[in-house]
Amino acid sequence: MNLEPRDPDWENRVRTSFASQKFMVHLGAELVHLSPGAVDLELKLCPELTQQHGFFHAGATSSIADSAAGYAALSLFAEGFGVLTSEYKINLLNPARQPVLIARGRVVKPGRTLTIAKADVYGLGDAEQVHVATGLFTLMSVSGMKD
Repeated sequence: MNLEPRDPDWENRVRTSFASQKFMVHLGAELVHLSPGAVDLELKLCPELTQQHGFFHAGATSSIADSAAGYAALSLFAEGFGVLTSEYKINLLNPARQPVLIARGRVVKPGRTLTIAKADVYGLGDAEQVHVATGLFTLMSVSGMKD
């Protein structure tokens, strides 16, 4: 599938939007890969992001999956259009206690109004990669939103 951005300044727009998203900043998520229709976000383990057993909290896992999918979609949108998640389903596959989570968001089907994306989240350790979650996202392109 050929994923062509509709905005020639797509990369700067996605990076600027991500840097201004206060919740991702609060969590400590970092944008580590960006290409048309693809975004990877990384999150390092810290006590504030864990649940009562010391694993990454499902809310942290779901949040980076949602943002990775959303920014993958935004990378293809025309200038002057923002992104909002309208629906998602996530399956939590394994608990994660590895030092780093990586969420890999990928566009499955681009569209002018609705884009479908997926995100897979992995826990990364010294010599292991554990598939932690997988999700499917419906993302809406909204005119007039400044991202």
